[in-house]
Amino acid sequence: MENKIRVSEVLKKYTMVIVLALVIILFTVNTGGKMLLPQNVNNLIIQNAYVFILATGMLFCILTGGNIDLSVGSIVCFVGAVGGKMMVTNGMNPYLTMIVMLLVGLLIGAWQGFWIAYVRIPPFIVTLAGMLIFRGLSNVVLEGMTLAPMPDSFLALFNNYVPDFFGVEGFNLTCFLVGVIVCVIYVLLVIRGRITRAKKGYRVESFGGVLIKMIVICAAVLAFMFRLAQYKGIPNSLVWIAVVIAVYTYIASKTTVGRHFYAVGGNEKATKLSGINTNRVYFLAYLNMGFLSAVAGMITTARLNSANPTAGTSFEMDAIGACFIGGASAYGGTGTVPGVIIGALLMGVLNLGMSIMGVDQNMQKVVKGLVLLAAVIFDVVSKRKTFIVK
Repeated sequence: MENKIRVSEVLKKYTMVIVLALVIILFTVNTGGKMLLPQNVNNLIIQNAYVFILATGMLFCILTGGNIDLSVGSIVCFVGAVGGKMMVTNGMNPYLTMIVMLLVGLLIGAWQGFWIAYVRIPPFIVTLAGMLIFRGLSNVVLEGMTLAPMPDSFLALFNNYVPDFFGVEGFNLTCFLVGVIVCVIYVLLVIRGRITRAKKGYRVESFGGVLIKMIVICAAVLAFMFRLAQYKGIPNSLVWIAVVIAVYTYIASKTTVGRHFYAVGGNEKATKLSGINTNRVYFLAYLNMGFLSAVAGMITTARLNSANPTAGTSFEMDAIGACFIGGASAYGGTGTVPGVIIGALLMGVLNLGMSIMGVDQNMQKVVKGLVLLAAVIFDVVSKRKTFIVK
């Protein structure tokens, strides 16, 4: 019996992981090891938390047919401006303010989703308009000024660290144990999934390949958590990222609604004929994008400890880049949340590594642009050439 494997899909699945590893090694060597210092590993998460969250939402927009949302950076800024006005200027309760910030994000998502899904205005046009509108409204709300500082109770939710329950000096044992627990859960889920697929008669990967993958992933997780444990432990922003990733990975892979996004991107006409409300799928994609933009807005405002008119600049480019670098197809219908996380990590490593090396900001944009172009070229070429290995 012949095992037919699409080489292009196999390459695409692992290429960006290899590229990420090579980029980390490159920056580690060029920075004299500074790249992997515990504080820099911590900064990789804190400074790029918005990329992980926005890219996760952007994936669902891209799945519907390669559509994007250009307004997310402006929404982040506007949500932060509303929150800053309420907490700093008016002295309102931070928890009530957070609810309002989330509602603002949802309303913006619903506004844009309506024009895209039901009036059928191209997403590029609607979100380009949103980028201009909400950036302008941010300046109106802030009156061109920066509002600071934010209340301590608000900052504590995003800027603090998970406490070490063991109190070991110089090493956060709680942080490392969380990494061990994550690895154990991951291994159990992989083994359980493999057994379930085998019982149902589905094709499963060779055990050797699965074992190597588990060892590599667990080693990476433990090394990452070990570095965090050497600094202050788990930052609260990582907890928010983990929750978003877990929820949306489940939605994309285990729910009917999640599969609808893939179906619309694969063939919208066939999806509509099968009885799926495609307008609703488009609407949900942009409603969700507005919600996650609000979450990213809260995290960004807390990290900056201020609301300012320039917050969120170019955030949309990092989110879109992370999706395409992580394997999302420019034509829609293809992409996963774990893949997007790889893309977001690569974008974060590029940002941090070039900053440590003192690379000029303009050259940083050039490098990220070339990486994005290379990822899309790889996607397009791999779809044209399908090789069969017997």
